[in-house]
Amino acid sequence: MNVAERLNEDMKQAMKDGDKFRLSTIRLVRAAIKNQEIELRRPLEDSETLNILSRELKQRRDALQDFEKAGREDLVANVTGEIEIITQYLPQQLNEEEVKAIVVQTMQETGASSKADLGKLMGALMPKVKGRADGKLVNAIVQQFLQ
Repeated sequence: MNVAERLNEDMKQAMKDGDKFRLSTIRLVRAAIKNQEIELRRPLEDSETLNILSRELKQRRDALQDFEKAGREDLVANVTGEIEIITQYLPQQLNEEEVKAIVVQTMQETGASSKADLGKLMGALMPKVKGRADGKLVNAIVQQFLQ
């Protein structure tokens, strides 16, 4: 079962269970997916669906930081719940050590050794961690390794 089918099934289950919060979150994600399908005029592949899920997750993480700074605990709880739901549809996230190992391997493959090689390294690295690691974390680790 692909991600879109899983979202549809979970939406139906949320309707049956009366879980309005989960239902609304899934509907928001499905709307973003549907908008992309309309724009491209074709059904999305799983990788494209995962890209949309990653984008939605990133938007909510950014909003979470803003709400925490503003002291809006009511909104923090909502966004945290949405993040938990969206995360269930993404592949298992890499931890910091796994990302470091991939960065080191990619540095060896590309021969990157200085900040001048940042673009080349990130270009080779991001497809390897797409949807499995936060871009900010990857960038921070790369900055540690490139002097």
